Amino acid sequence: MTPFVAPLDDILFSLHHVARAPLIAAWDHDFAAEIGKHFAAFAEGEIAPIDEIGDQEGCRLENGRVRLPSGCKEMYTAYCDQGWPGLTAPGEFGGQAQDALILAMTSEIFSGANHSMQMVTGLVPGAIRTLLNFGTDAQKDRFLPSLASGETIATMCLTEPSAGSDLSRITCRAVPDGAQWQISGEKIFISGGDQDISDEILHLVLARTSDNGVKGLSLFLCPSTKTDGTRNAVKVTRIEEKMGLHASPTCQMLFDGAEAELIGEEGRGLAAMFTMMNHARGDVALQGVAHAARAYQIAATYAVDRVQGRLSDGSSARLGQHADVRRILDVIDRYALFGRAMTHMAFVAMELGDQGALVEFLTPLIKVFCTEAGMRSAELGIQVLGGYGFLREYRIEQTYRDARITAIYEGANGIHKRMLATRMAQGPSADAFEQMLLEEGIEADALVKWQSMRAQTANHADPAEMAHRFMQASIDAMQAVVHKRLSDCVEAHPDPDRIRRVLALDPEPWRGM
Repeated sequence: MTPFVAPLDDILFSLHHVARAPLIAAWDHDFAAEIGKHFAAFAEGEIAPIDEIGDQEGCRLENGRVRLPSGCKEMYTAYCDQGWPGLTAPGEFGGQAQDALILAMTSEIFSGANHSMQMVTGLVPGAIRTLLNFGTDAQKDRFLPSLASGETIATMCLTEPSAGSDLSRITCRAVPDGAQWQISGEKIFISGGDQDISDEILHLVLARTSDNGVKGLSLFLCPSTKTDGTRNAVKVTRIEEKMGLHASPTCQMLFDGAEAELIGEEGRGLAAMFTMMNHARGDVALQGVAHAARAYQIAATYAVDRVQGRLSDGSSARLGQHADVRRILDVIDRYALFGRAMTHMAFVAMELGDQGALVEFLTPLIKVFCTEAGMRSAELGIQVLGGYGFLREYRIEQTYRDARITAIYEGANGIHKRMLATRMAQGPSADAFEQMLLEEGIEADALVKWQSMRAQTANHADPAEMAHRFMQASIDAMQAVVHKRLSDCVEAHPDPDRIRRVLALDPEPWRGM
């Protein structure tokens, strides 16, 4: 087994030099490095060691309550003691008031160390943002301190047996009950729907308050404990048996007249929920990056140690000395470096605050590229290890299993492709992306190819038929931007020769699934 080592140097290089975090007035590279150093040490020492245990033990449902694998509660207690749950919460609620860039750094490291546990805890920043944007002062005072302290962990309850990506089919219903509401219905695929590591759980539930399609959906705060101190009427009916993420309980849940309170306006639940979902989509992109980086780490370490074949002079060769293996390792490395850079650029644009249209375009792009990069990197890493990659011993097969879900949840990748083609190709978000390409000064050929594909998509009788090709062209254009930026700052990386090897690869057009 190759111990997890946080790719902190790569992350800081990407944020500071490639994504140009210094454009943000509050960015402090030394402070970010210090935070990253502390979290990396915690991830390597306490989060990563329980990953294999969690994969082997899985979760179990006992007397209606979910029990996580050995070591999870102890790790979470230490996580809370160090103040990590409140990283992005405002200071007045007990948080550290850090921005999306610091969160991106810790989130990637967490996912690389233990994707399952990152899934259980990772919706807290999105819940905090949703409360800050839509909650009343009373709701903020009630829920934000416990989210910041780690006493409460949040979930996102959207999907139902008959309502996946088509949220208009949601039937879970909320009815008024005095000052409160009562929610009844079933939700499925709820990550961390129950667990035994936090004292409380705050479910953010999308439920129907009228029959007016998506305009009849409202968002509710449904805590695991009612205002009178008794347990709320929320029950886990089963835990799903999954391909990966065995330590993250994916729950079927029954809301049986559960006490809840409206957040935001009645009938505008999607607007509030998308605040949480957009955070989650950026987070999922970083999960893909984390798996690509982890695949590279395992495969590169194995290739250095494994004696296999001979060199041209007859001496014994290490696996990594063979040209094709070296090429594969560089391709994996490229996926991680490029995906990270794209995602960091999106987060910098988000933090600048005046580039909403560009962020809107980049969000589906990074979700698709990075999640497929994680899957492809794990697959290539298994190939490098050969038969050992197919065994559990080196655990890259777990990377493959855990990475696979990222292209499905938070909107299947095909939906993001469709959204890019049908909603954005003709609008201001594509204009903002085009303006960025012009300002970056990428090669004229790359720019013209994207502009041509945009025109074909926008003018097509059914732009959905162009969805895959438009996403291809957009990712290739974004790769050209990243290639140029990396070339401009390669000397700032601690290992510039490694970056040059990646940049010297033949351009690899993205083809995707």
